[in-house]
Parts: sequence; C-alpha cells; structure tokens
Amino acid sequence: MILIHNSQTGKKEEFKSIEPGKVRMYVCGPTVYNLLHVGNFRGPIFFNMARNWLEKSGYEVTYVYNYTDVDDKIIQKANDENKEASEVSEHYIKEFEKDYQSLKLRPHSKNPKVTEHMDDIVQLVQKLIDNGKAYEVDGDVYFDVKAFDGYGKLSHKNLDDLETGHRIQSNERKKHTADFALWKKAKDGEPSWPSPWSDGRPGWHIECSAMAKALLGEQIDIHGGGLDLLFPHHENEVAQSEGASGKTFVNYWMHNNMLTFGDQKMSKSVGNIKIARDFVKEFNAEIFKALILSSHYRSLLDFTDGHVQQVIQMLGRIYSALAHAQSLVESGEKEGNLPNSFQKALTEFDEGTTKALNDDFNSAEVFAKVFDFVRSYNNLCRKPGKIQPDQVAVSKSFLSHMNEIGKITALFQEEPKSFLVNLDDLLLAKKDLKRSDIDALVLERARARENKDFAKSDELRDKLNSLGILVSDSLQGSVWEVQKG
Repeated sequence: MILIHNSQTGKKEEFKSIEPGKVRMYVCGPTVYNLLHVGNFRGPIFFNMARNWLEKSGYEVTYVYNYTDVDDKIIQKANDENKEASEVSEHYIKEFEKDYQSLKLRPHSKNPKVTEHMDDIVQLVQKLIDNGKAYEVDGDVYFDVKAFDGYGKLSHKNLDDLETGHRIQSNERKKHTADFALWKKAKDGEPSWPSPWSDGRPGWHIECSAMAKALLGEQIDIHGGGLDLLFPHHENEVAQSEGASGKTFVNYWMHNNMLTFGDQKMSKSVGNIKIARDFVKEFNAEIFKALILSSHYRSLLDFTDGHVQQVIQMLGRIYSALAHAQSLVESGEKEGNLPNSFQKALTEFDEGTTKALNDDFNSAEVFAKVFDFVRSYNNLCRKPGKIQPDQVAVSKSFLSHMNEIGKITALFQEEPKSFLVNLDDLLLAKKDLKRSDIDALVLERARARENKDFAKSDELRDKLNSLGILVSDSLQGSVWEVQKG
C-alpha cells in the first residue's frame, strides 16, 4: 500500500488510481528563458524516483512534464537579445534537456509545449465562458473566482481575505481582486495567436490545465510541482479545470519544498543563485542527486557546503563498499553460500526500503537503510586475509540489491572504482593535494614495509593520515583513499 501526502487534505492517504493499474501524472516544468538553478531540479529528481517506484509497484505511469514557452520573461529576454521569443524558448529547452540527461534521469512520457496547445487553450477558455465561470473585457478574458464555489480549497485561502499583494495584481476591470487572466490581448511587438476575443496569448495558469486535459484527460491521479506553485498557480488550475468539467481535477496533489542556502532563500537580490550545470561541473551529477534525495521531498533542504561534504562522505562510504564487492566478485574465487546473517540483512533491506518508499516516497529513510546494508556487508566482507567463498556470494547479492535500489533513485549506477577515483580527485583538489604526490608517499611506505623498516612505515602512515588519506593493506597490496567521514 502506497501512502501519499495530499497537499489538499494535509494528510497521508492510501493511493488508489482512477484507472486500475494505470497512473496519470502531471508535473509543472520550467519556464524556459534561462539555465535552471539547483532548486529547479529538486522536482525533476524527486518525481523521477516517485514515477520509478510507482512502476516498480506494478503501475503503468504516463508522466507529463511541460515546458512553458510563452511568458513575459521569455518575451523580455527576446527583446533584450533582439531575438524571437521562440528562439529563446527553443534554446533553453535544449539546454534543460542537456542538463536533465546529464543527471541520467529517465525521459518523461510527454513534454508538451504551450505553443503546441493553443487550440486546446482557446477551447478551454471558451468552455469556461460558456459555463459562466469567465468573462471578457476588451479582448482580455478573466476567470471569475466568485462563480466557482471551491476557490481556495487547495491552498486553504479564504477568498474574502485575499488582498492585493498575494502575487495578485489589482485591476479595476476585474470583478474581484483575485480574478486572473485566462487570455491576454497582445501588446505591440508581442507574439500572438488568434482567438474569438483578440489576437493574444494565454495566461500562465490556463496553459497547464489545457495541456493536462489534452494529454491525460479531465481527471488525473497525481499533480506535482514546487511548493511555491501551490498558490496561485495550482489553485487556479483547480478552478479552471473543475469549472470547465464539473469533475474533480486531481486526486493527489504533491509539492516538493524549497531549497535554502544557510537558512536564506535563494534569490537574485541575495546573490546566492546556483546554476545546476555549474554545480554538477564543480562536483558531479551523483553528488547533486544524492544531495536532493538525502532529505524528504516535503522538508526544507539547506544547500550548504557542510551538507555537500556530508553527502560526499556518504557516497564515499557507499561506493567504497560497492568497489570492494566488485573486486571480490572479479577475483575469480569460488562462490559459496549466503550466510544466514546476510540473508537477514537482505530481508531487512528489501522490507525497509519498500516500507520507506511506500510511506510518501521517503528517500531519506531509504538512505538510512542503505547505510545499514553497507554496514552488514562491511562486517562480513571487509576483513584481512584470504577471500572466502561465502564473501563472494555476499558481494554478488549486495551488488544486485544495490543496483535495484539504484534504478529507482537514479543513484549508485556509476562504475564504483572510477567514481571513487573521481571523488578522491575532487577532495584532493579541495585540499590542494595532487594524486601523484599521494601515490609517491604510499609507494615509499610500501617499500619501507618490504624492507621491514616499520618505524619509517608508521611515520609515513601518520603523515598520510594527517593529510586525510586512509591506507588499507591486504595480501593484494596497499590502496588509499581520501577520508570521507
């Protein structure tokens, strides 16, 4: 049984799809006028995992993620750069898709663009006018919030209490302050499309309602997006969609929380905007995804240097175990039987991760179960001496189960040894150290050990430890890694 926290009710509810075995999911995508920052990717990374888990649980998921390619910001960018608005939007759609693919997230079922659904938008606006839920003024069309009894039921805002300032602009032509634009008459120099009311363009909110209806139908199972979209965007989607159809638009509303930087909200005025591509270039995609999923999607995520270092240490421990397991499997040693103690660890891991993901997609708890699993592996396999057949069996099983949870989270899929080398190089750079210098110290220590100069060997080990370098000795030789926790 999957439980989902429904933003509308404020409670976890048992998930039941409208159509047995199938899920219709719509998530608000980006307005494409610039490269996306790290906060913009919390939704794509999380909802990728949610979709994967729903499919692992037996559902066929149609996942729609849109591009808003008509917007004031796009028009302004185009004017500033002396380009067509379509040039700007197409460029940044391609750039977003590069970033998305670099994170090795699965493609969405459909990526509609607003410009591809103008006929659907015009038809939906006309339906709202016909139903008495919208009105036209001099070529503009507004939704009449007073004509929709349920306005405010998603965000729990009282219509009578809504004042100018809640991202709502006062307009003397509107019947109520909260009435919002469905269609805007074009101004000089703006892109426009024909409609019964004027040559113009749609309001932001109607776009998602029209695309969702066109691709998923009048009723959908899950609608997701950032918490900042709950009001007014998603509230207005409810009003539009239900005002037109008379049916419940969404059964489960899901909202991922925001990112902060040292308790400060990310903003241009503060100057703490971090472009996702720059972060991935400075660190890597695996660290970025793990950073996002290390916290529950509904909790605030503080994007600080300290948190990044914690994630690096966490991935270092996990990938160190994966690399060790891989080396045992590739050792050529005979495979034995799984010990009962590891059979128990496997059961606890599978049951624990399943329980966590069924409980509102709790990725933070999944990481806790992964650490327990890694600890069980290390206790059985990371021992000095000859490789035992049972250890080979444990390693194979460990890798298999980690691969399965990795497919769901889009993590732990990198080649372990290469990833650890890259991680160590990243940490060495932060310490202003060179790999060649560390290799030379480790080699010098190995020669001291061969010559039974244990005083020199201990001195070099202490020097390496002081640099944050851990050295492990085995029958196969000495290996080192940067300390990660």
